[in-house]
Amino acid sequence: MKGKTVTRGTGLSPFGGKRSCRRVSITTVSAKVNAVDSLKRGVGTCAKVSTKGVSSSVRVASVWRERTGGRRDQGSVSCRAGGGSAYDYDVCIIGCGVGGHGAALHAVQQGLKTCIIEGHDIGGTCVNRGCVPSKALLAASGRIREMQNEMHLKAMGIQVGSVSFDRQGVADHANQLASNIQGNLKNSLIALGVDIHTGMGKFVDNHTISYGLPGRVDVGGQLTAKDIIIATGSVPFVPPGIKIDGKTVFTSDHALKLEWIPDWVAIIGSGYIGLEFSDVYTALGSEVTFIEAVDKIMPGFDNEIARLAQRTLITPRNIDFRTGVLATNVKAGIPGVKPVEIELTDFKTKEKVDVMEVDACLVATGRVPFTQGLSLDKIGAETDRRGFVPVTEKMEVVGKNGKPVPNVYCIGDANGKYMLAHAASAQGISAIENIVGRSHVLNHLSVPAACFTHPEVSFVGLTEEQAREKAAEEKFEVAVVKTSFKANSKALAELEGDGMAKAIYRKDTGEILGVWIIGLHAADLIHEASNAVATNQTIQDLKFNVHAHPTLSEVLDELFKHAEVDAKPKPKSEPPKKTAVTAAS
Repeated sequence: MKGKTVTRGTGLSPFGGKRSCRRVSITTVSAKVNAVDSLKRGVGTCAKVSTKGVSSSVRVASVWRERTGGRRDQGSVSCRAGGGSAYDYDVCIIGCGVGGHGAALHAVQQGLKTCIIEGHDIGGTCVNRGCVPSKALLAASGRIREMQNEMHLKAMGIQVGSVSFDRQGVADHANQLASNIQGNLKNSLIALGVDIHTGMGKFVDNHTISYGLPGRVDVGGQLTAKDIIIATGSVPFVPPGIKIDGKTVFTSDHALKLEWIPDWVAIIGSGYIGLEFSDVYTALGSEVTFIEAVDKIMPGFDNEIARLAQRTLITPRNIDFRTGVLATNVKAGIPGVKPVEIELTDFKTKEKVDVMEVDACLVATGRVPFTQGLSLDKIGAETDRRGFVPVTEKMEVVGKNGKPVPNVYCIGDANGKYMLAHAASAQGISAIENIVGRSHVLNHLSVPAACFTHPEVSFVGLTEEQAREKAAEEKFEVAVVKTSFKANSKALAELEGDGMAKAIYRKDTGEILGVWIIGLHAADLIHEASNAVATNQTIQDLKFNVHAHPTLSEVLDELFKHAEVDAKPKPKSEPPKKTAVTAAS
């Protein structure tokens, strides 16, 4: 590695920080005008039009009645608050990342008058500084990697010349995608009559929220709602001893801007975020060193999948790693002038073992909840020692007395149950279901996760190691079945036969405990398994699914068909007989 001291990694979070979405949003006068204009089309029948971020208590419902003569379009939404309601809104959501947005849309569908309080960007971390722009970078860098792989292309009879890329063009692709999706999310809320109030929200009581921005007397106010949902998300975690300058020492927030491409990058943490950025950087020509605190690379992965991932994502590339060490002191450098200094300490002995010099350092050590300043004490609640808001399985905030706080819920990264954007959205929908009186509990073991490297890694449920621990405690036998991409016609047509799928299940009942996939489009393939877990299907139920040929989905088809279960298949209930219906003349 250019004669430099090689050292590796500290990942304080096993997954390197799963993405989610935090509080964010801006209300503009033009947005409010659009909200009113949407009524001309019969969209949204109630909302409060605000000016300069302060509610003016103007009911869009009354504007709708004036402009339509009281006619109700079939596309309009009936909202409850108002009339004799004691509250301004049925539901107030603090934060508008993917979780808050999903909750708002579902609330409107249930006829609830809804508002959002947002202090930054609509879409949160996911859309603006996480999932979305990172996938744009991965898409562009993946194409570059593919076109630079002469042996791969020649095997298909394709010859290409030298491949070059425009760094700023790649960065602009990511920025533009984030901007477009942010706009789409905001417009969808406005079209449905959801009010967007600008500011950071905090509790006055469990029905009242005040909001504002530091140093801004023109922004802010107070509102009431029957039910309140906390959806404030998370921010990158930076361990002590690491000083971020945003240029040579940075988090994923800064890295997504792709302001420059360092020759040698140290990545602290080998979870999802670290792995995805190693994929981007190596495709663009950088060398990478992982620094990982635990004794193995990719600590959150199933062991067998991690070993295969190391052979495909680490070993063939300009990547090395140090495990069992912490980056206890990181000093920023100057691009092209002064290197970044990273002091490494043995994780177990706490002794200094090395100092390495690199061009840049990405801190990918996980995420922490963004829950400060909510004034939870006003509702008799508090965060745990890590900053998460404790909740019940129904997303109800748990108070200091151990009981649910009436009418207050918390979803997404802020509660720490599962720090993924789509998990936050699912929790938001679950919270609304419980608000309207339909008891709902989300099965978090059915929520899929993916790492969008080339090839991708995805999973749902437990690792084999976790499943065997569970089996030892509950006294049942675990079975494992595996298939390879090398036997799949579509993968072979793409010359992408590297990869495997494995299912972990109960031998006696066929209950699916976990499914892991590494290979081409693994992130898309996992959903058949995750939906099966969500609907309580057994692995023998999936044997009867039909998959198009030739497609990558046949990898799972083979996987499920190879599974052997001790229990006899459940008898299938006969479908109800259809009764002939004669139309009356």
